[in-house]
Amino acid sequence: MKIVILDGYTENPGDLSWSRFEELGEVTVYERTEEAQIVERISDAGAVLTNKTPITARTMEACENLRYIGVLATGYNVVDLTAAKQNGITVTNVPAYSTDSVAQHTMALILELCNHVGSHQESVQAGEWVRSRDFCYWRHPIIELAGKTLGIVGYGSIGRRTAGLAEAFGMNVLVASGHLPPGNMPGELPGRTARVVELEELLGCSDFVSLHCPLTEKNKYMINRTSLEKMKKNAYLINTSRGPLVCEQDLREAVLNGTIAGAAVDVAETEPMREDSPLLGVENILVTPHIAWASKEARERLMEIAADNLKQYMAGSPVHVVTI
Repeated sequence: MKIVILDGYTENPGDLSWSRFEELGEVTVYERTEEAQIVERISDAGAVLTNKTPITARTMEACENLRYIGVLATGYNVVDLTAAKQNGITVTNVPAYSTDSVAQHTMALILELCNHVGSHQESVQAGEWVRSRDFCYWRHPIIELAGKTLGIVGYGSIGRRTAGLAEAFGMNVLVASGHLPPGNMPGELPGRTARVVELEELLGCSDFVSLHCPLTEKNKYMINRTSLEKMKKNAYLINTSRGPLVCEQDLREAVLNGTIAGAAVDVAETEPMREDSPLLGVENILVTPHIAWASKEARERLMEIAADNLKQYMAGSPVHVVTI
């Protein structure tokens, strides 16, 4: 089988191996593929792997040999699933590979908001400690997490793992999830309790609000001027999920106006980020470039699962199929 990987660079910039796929067929790897190049590159392929390169109905109709699309990610909105099903094309994704990595990055963002490690390191390198009249100094208030409340919106594997890390810091955990009834539930650590509440209560009671829900038509811009005004003035918003969950202009205004204390995000509504993004240029909005998923360990798991998905499909017993 001819296998084409359309945008392999973000998954494997050179520190991993495509050998698992090479065991399954003739493999061609492209670092990136522009829209105008897609059909030409996969016209005779039986299997295609994609991360963010879209596979549309028109593309499928132009590629008669295409029978399998493997998404190198958990989200699969880059593929027209209706067209895939109509054309008899199996589509798979890679679930749960980045749980630990994203939860860790979430806590890293929270800790940076509380301890400002990067800012203090820069000040020391700039000579401020050398010039200091005192044995220590701090450029920003330092916040202790113990006793604070983390509100988690969405309680899948990443939300649950984040809750466990927060509890290890002595934080209280609130959860807003349409899949769980309100009330107390066992925490991720022995002796700890998480409480399921409505979103409005979570917003009003949390010191940190962290988004861990998938993007749907119903929750686009769920964090907007109205929801931000329900948060505490000393609260912070964290988003390591999907950029369009947040109205970026409303978030910018909320931070500048003091409606909330600040935010830290790993995702943006448009990626790569636009030059005129409202998230840029605001001191109390920290931004990282969608790297929460990208630990080497997580990418290794992604590679293994994606290769196994294709192997299982070729053996006639496909797994992680999203065209059902």
